[in-house]
Amino acid sequence: MNRNSANKVILVGHLGNQPEIRFTTNDIMSATLNLATNSMWRDDEGDFQERTDWHRVVVWRNLADYAKNLKKGQMLYIEGHLQSREWTDKENNKHFITEVIADALTTLGPRKKEESNEKSDEPEDQS
Repeated sequence: MNRNSANKVILVGHLGNQPEIRFTTNDIMSATLNLATNSMWRDDEGDFQERTDWHRVVVWRNLADYAKNLKKGQMLYIEGHLQSREWTDKENNKHFITEVIADALTTLGPRKKEESNEKSDEPEDQS
């Protein structure tokens, strides 16, 4: 291990859609999440600006089993690390992607207003 480097990600944001569940050939479950984070600032004219960034998050095994019950709009706290990969498709086009591989996932508060009035049996925390 290189002691002069670190690969650590902490995200707090809203789930953009239902998790996409997959299984490997060895029957290991994974889930892919799209997480939105927002930032606000004042521009040179003093007006507020806002930007949304989307993060692709992958969870495996027990975390994937937990994630399959998450709902669009839920606020999540995610800890993990970045992982990049490259592949070539059937048309010989190269693709490159960087993902967050989650090590811990916690739900924060209720879902967005339109969904918070529904009765919920969702778990509170999973690490």
